[in-house]
Amino acid sequence: MFSVGSVVQRRKVALLVETSNAYGRELLHGVRAWGREQHAWSMRLSEHGRGAGLPPWLREWRGDGIIARVDNPAIAAALRRCRVPVVDVSAALEAPLFPRVVTDSEAATGLAAGHLRERGLRNFGYCGDARFRWSVQRGRLFSEQVNAMGAEAAHFPQPTAARGKPVGAEAEQAALVAWLRALPKPVGVLACYDVRGQQVLEACHEAGLAVPDEVAVIGVHNDELLCDLCDPPLSSVKPDARRAGYEAAALLEQMMNGVAVPVTTRRIEPLGVVARQSTDVVAVADARVSAAVRFIRERAVSGIDVGDLLRAVPISRTLLERKFKQLLGHSPHEHIQRVRIERVKTLLVTTELSVSAIAERVGVEHPEYLSVVFRRVVGMSPREFRRRHQGK
Repeated sequence: MFSVGSVVQRRKVALLVETSNAYGRELLHGVRAWGREQHAWSMRLSEHGRGAGLPPWLREWRGDGIIARVDNPAIAAALRRCRVPVVDVSAALEAPLFPRVVTDSEAATGLAAGHLRERGLRNFGYCGDARFRWSVQRGRLFSEQVNAMGAEAAHFPQPTAARGKPVGAEAEQAALVAWLRALPKPVGVLACYDVRGQQVLEACHEAGLAVPDEVAVIGVHNDELLCDLCDPPLSSVKPDARRAGYEAAALLEQMMNGVAVPVTTRRIEPLGVVARQSTDVVAVADARVSAAVRFIRERAVSGIDVGDLLRAVPISRTLLERKFKQLLGHSPHEHIQRVRIERVKTLLVTTELSVSAIAERVGVEHPEYLSVVFRRVVGMSPREFRRRHQGK
């Protein structure tokens, strides 16, 4: 805010962010959270979908700054003509033309790859959308991460018609069905975002493939309504869009205050994987390891340890440790910790529970011990994690 005489003038900010999907709405929640804290800005927002052109009112608008999803060069050129500071909250352009705040795609695909690998899967696939640069990038990152695990990821060869244009929806769906049928089973498929994940699940139904036993599917963005409407419900990587919106707002304020902000990209780490039925599989041939993994999933937050696991699954500790390392790449104790820490992350971001109360919820007797383990696994304390991901 700034003053003209005795009148306090609020800066005018345009929000050119779609309201048609969960990611865009979460970005806007983050911007609003910053605005409430600072008691600043008069915000202009009109409802529109992803990829829509700029609203007509922008030509006559006289404001101070813009937060926008800059999805193509035409939008970028129009925004430059506005001659006000702009912060981009899209990863669509190859190189940023404005300071940019986006989801960390490498972290997102890494979470997906790790989630599928923890299910015991050894075969992987990626279903992207060649129209989007960020989708191509996610496919490359996923392949690199799968390669590091000693496997390969098959990519859906999106069909094209004459002059390189995409084919119609029915032809593409038929190609997706054929691709899924040809993959070695069981297979874990990452879809570039949840809409694509829904298409993969529909193609599995058409192909007569069982989900998740033959094909486990995970998306990105965690659009809860869309994921729950899928059959079965779709697992998805949950980005921290609220934090991205919050940081974009703080960045724009600096720019409007005259701070020279470099044209770089800030990448926001996602919150984790929200597991649903589409990846609820234990794809390991050893029945005892499969039973152990299911026991951990069901009981990890009730305070179990490896001793409880051995009582539930009759096998020697040495043999269980060896089989876990061989089939999943880590120990039973580490598997329990991973499941528990993911639950802690969710509670830190979605509730106001104290660390002590969260420790009790996940079966840890001493909050101090939980903090030590959390810092070792995540790289920061639970309180710091909450501050970062709640935008506080």
